[in-house]
Amino acid sequence: MSDSSPVLRVLGHVSSPLVDRSAAPRQGDEGGPDAVVHLDPDLAPALGDLAVGDEVLLITWLDRADRAVLRVHPRDDPTLPETGVFSTRSPDRPNPLGLHQVRVLGVDGTALRVSDLEAVDGTPVVDIKPVLGPIGSRCHNPRATPTS
Repeated sequence: MSDSSPVLRVLGHVSSPLVDRSAAPRQGDEGGPDAVVHLDPDLAPALGDLAVGDEVLLITWLDRADRAVLRVHPRDDPTLPETGVFSTRSPDRPNPLGLHQVRVLGVDGTALRVSDLEAVDGTPVVDIKPVLGPIGSRCHNPRATPTS
């Protein structure tokens, strides 16, 4: 086992009308607006096979999170018992990765337009992955045609 620390590359940033974390919806399907992810120019080839309508998981680094938090009242509801953050979707946690299921609305160069994103403006993006469908339909590129 390696004792080296993981290194994350920030791939780009979110451009969103949401600027205040406290005003953002808790999840994207609870009123997250359309937003644009601006990726670094060298990543253009990585976007080449994304298409309008694709469902993707946008993984962000929640840079405004409190990394010392280990227990929270879920959804900030004080009537709910304190719960360990690993059992919640709280942004405040030791490694504040955000996981956002969004739909691709457009791709223009290295700008990826998506729906239902609750991340605030300027949030760093660290990865993008496709949402997996049923086992039989999984492919590295579902639009690819076999090359005998």
